[in-house]
Amino acid sequence: MSSEITEITQLVLHERQGRDRGWWDQMRSCFHDDATVRLSWFRGSGAGFVAESEKMAGRGDTAVHRLSPPVVHCRGDRALAEVPAVIEMRTVLDGTEVDLASAARLNYRVERRGGRWLLASLDPVYERDSLTAAHPGVRLDVGPADLAEYRPSYRFLSYLLSRRGYTIGDDLYGDDRPDQATAFYDDARNWLGG
Repeated sequence: MSSEITEITQLVLHERQGRDRGWWDQMRSCFHDDATVRLSWFRGSGAGFVAESEKMAGRGDTAVHRLSPPVVHCRGDRALAEVPAVIEMRTVLDGTEVDLASAARLNYRVERRGGRWLLASLDPVYERDSLTAAHPGVRLDVGPADLAEYRPSYRFLSYLLSRRGYTIGDDLYGDDRPDQATAFYDDARNWLGG
């Protein structure tokens, strides 16, 4: 069991490293062909997520993920891995250099098929986020009215990415909707049990 947990841990870390470094082949190799991804700016297949991530990076919209240690639950040929993360993005908003920090728990369903562990799905549970000017003393003119249409658990992420032309879903898992988050975790545990 210990070697399986190590293999699954390395798999999810390789996926995030590939995303952050622009190592698209490495990222792509982590997903099953029928994998699904559902997050703030993307919904679709694992392969589609890699392709759109590459396009996003090509537009200069890059982020890095500060990861905490994964927690892995393994049963037979299925596993759940949760990775606490802070998504960090530095960009320019209305002429001001800004830093976004968005805390989430990245939840992966992982399956072993043909003797190989690969990702079957990725779903974040969003916690909270913040947006600050990158330089001390610089005023950032974003107020409650600008954010009113966005969910509290990922409002600044939604605002910033929407301003950059991305469509952001408002139905994702987040701590601001605890009943849905609980149902998500219950469903994941049921999936793990087969």
